[in-house]
Amino acid sequence: MAGKGSFTVEDGLLLTSGGMGLLWYSEAKFGDASLRVVYRVSRPEDNSGVFVRIAERPPDVWYAVHHGYEVQILADADEWHRTGCIYSMTKALSDVQKGPGEWNVMEIAMRGPAIDVTLNGAAVSHFSSDDPAPPRQFPYEPERGPRPEHGYVGLQNHDDESRVAFREVSIGPLV
Repeated sequence: MAGKGSFTVEDGLLLTSGGMGLLWYSEAKFGDASLRVVYRVSRPEDNSGVFVRIAERPPDVWYAVHHGYEVQILADADEWHRTGCIYSMTKALSDVQKGPGEWNVMEIAMRGPAIDVTLNGAAVSHFSSDDPAPPRQFPYEPERGPRPEHGYVGLQNHDDESRVAFREVSIGPLV
């Protein structure tokens, strides 16, 4: 865990709490793989994210932002910052996050330089590090630049008000 935020386990669910934080899997880096995340929000403005390809062990919460890719969880946002986009790098192609209290299934396929995201069975974004990155619009957006094709994965706890529950986080080979 990096940052002051935390995750708690209640009734088999991983719950965000306490402010900005990053829960990351420290045992291995992943390259070509499929990451499946089943989550629900309590409000449309609940903010979280799934980080992939984090270059090194994150010493703080901002490291993953600037040295990995965030697949956003936030329904109440524009297409560059909405659920399923690679945060500020791709537009979300569709707005298919289910309402508060309903479970969502996000699948993130990482293949070479590409990352493809589906949400509830619908294609939401395609990213390739070979494509030019759009310019940063806000100072909190990630720095542009190369990321490795192998890296750590993690879950973001964005802020103290957001309540996101995760019931499954699994990773396996591409199908």
